[in-house]
Amino acid sequence: PMPIKTPRNENFAKLSAGYLFPIVAKKRKEYVEAHPDAKVISMGIGDTTHPLPAHIADAMAAYSKGLGTREGYEGYDPKSESLLKAKIAEKLYPGLDIKPDEVFVSDGSKCDIGRLNILFGFHAKVAVQDPAYPVYVDSSVIFGRSGTINETTKQYDGVTYMPCNPENDFFPDLTPALSSDIIYFCNPNNPTGACCNREQLTKLVNFAKEHGKVILFDSAYSAFIKDPAYPKSIFEIPGAKEVALETTSFSKLAGFTGVRLGWVVCPAELKFADGTPVKQDLGRIMSTLFNGAASVSQIGGLAVLDDLKPVQDIVDYYLENARLVRECLTELGIKFYGGVNAPYTFVHFPGRDSWEVFDEILHKCQVVTTPGVGFGPAGQGFIRISAFAHRENVLEACARFRANLKA
Repeated sequence: PMPIKTPRNENFAKLSAGYLFPIVAKKRKEYVEAHPDAKVISMGIGDTTHPLPAHIADAMAAYSKGLGTREGYEGYDPKSESLLKAKIAEKLYPGLDIKPDEVFVSDGSKCDIGRLNILFGFHAKVAVQDPAYPVYVDSSVIFGRSGTINETTKQYDGVTYMPCNPENDFFPDLTPALSSDIIYFCNPNNPTGACCNREQLTKLVNFAKEHGKVILFDSAYSAFIKDPAYPKSIFEIPGAKEVALETTSFSKLAGFTGVRLGWVVCPAELKFADGTPVKQDLGRIMSTLFNGAASVSQIGGLAVLDDLKPVQDIVDYYLENARLVRECLTELGIKFYGGVNAPYTFVHFPGRDSWEVFDEILHKCQVVTTPGVGFGPAGQGFIRISAFAHRENVLEACARFRANLKA
């Protein structure tokens, strides 16, 4: 066939390989096809597994049925959006003076990260934690914020990588970000499971204020923070409203990975150098490129916030899974990090290749994990174990680890 003459976005050619999680899924599929009798347990991709609480599913079902009636039908701009914004501000940011018009309801954090890329000039440079959720780097590459990948370091030219490792307690030296404009920061961190204390986040905010940087703060896993010494929101830190946006979602808070619902908080105090409020441009992006989260999802979100205890109980269920994994690894003498105020445990195999360890655990234990190096060069030698699984599968996976792994 004749190819089109329209030029391709040349930045796609810079992407080094396929997106991490489809590669993990492909390896799992190939193993299952080769070993059809194997009972493979997935503790890799961070997808929730627990059913939605009944009151949430019932609320969405009743609303959906109502859409089939004249009285219950809604199209664009459902009434739920303004209610949801107000309830997010009230229930999830108590005492922080977040206003409903500073909350932008969306279809989830990953989509928001793509939209937020549009918010800043295309020549703006980015800094990321290393390792980090791959979307930060990959989306930056697609939007032209990088050069090509360095095959030796496995890092993109033009992107600043801030190593997070046991030696620095997984909190990076921020100095390299002096050459960047945007700092991506995920807390609790995916994949390391590290969670920053108040002093560390204060250091991050003060750095951004002193040097005029913006922080894109991803708090998708904040529901897993149980220790009050660890802030759930960047806006608990004085001055953060002048330098940060926060993106998060109902995916891990309430098991909405398929339902799709999230939000961005963009404070009125955050302004560009010319004085333009950042929320003004974000509002334009959301109205121009997005028609809003599905009304059914918004009804689900309202039900979540009307009674948070059932979803908090599910979060506790996953945290108990993480505790069981930590207990098992401790017995085996295998070094690990995280898994306390986060659903991920970052397991260290010094001197080994992450993909080699992934393959060994898949073949010896029939358990799918995630290679740490897939999140960045500093993740080499680690694998990530997810607590998002049914309890019986976690117990079985731990039994297989005890039988087949050693320090």
